[in-house]
Amino acid sequence: MSNSDQYQNQLAQDRLGLRITARLSEAADSLPHDISERLRAARVQAVGQRKVAPKQAVTRLAVSGSAGSVTLGQEHVGWWGRLAAALPLVALVMGLIAIDVIQDDNRASELAEIDAALLTDDLPPSAYADPGFSQFLKINSVQER
Repeated sequence: MSNSDQYQNQLAQDRLGLRITARLSEAADSLPHDISERLRAARVQAVGQRKVAPKQAVTRLAVSGSAGSVTLGQEHVGWWGRLAAALPLVALVMGLIAIDVIQDDNRASELAEIDAALLTDDLPPSAYADPGFSQFLKINSVQER
């Protein structure tokens, strides 16, 4: 008997149990109190004795229509398979390194442009550090608008 058949049988048993429980619950409303208490005690005892099947881990992936091509580490992959699995990671790392190098170059060229503009300007660099000069620039920028 396969796992699928066992699963189907378990589902059928569970459905039958639910139907029986529903019918018994409907009929229990019309019973006298002492009988319903005895039934409740018997139900608690029966549920306590029920054997619960232990959960089993899935060891293989059920793949429909592909002859089991997905192994998820269950079979020996070989060196080519490991290399093919590592290639995307290597490409990602190389891409991140390339982005970092390009960003560093862009940052260096931007700083060089700012330094060149400061050094070729008519004002000395010490003027930019003067708090009065920054206030003068703010006032002039407001007046120009």
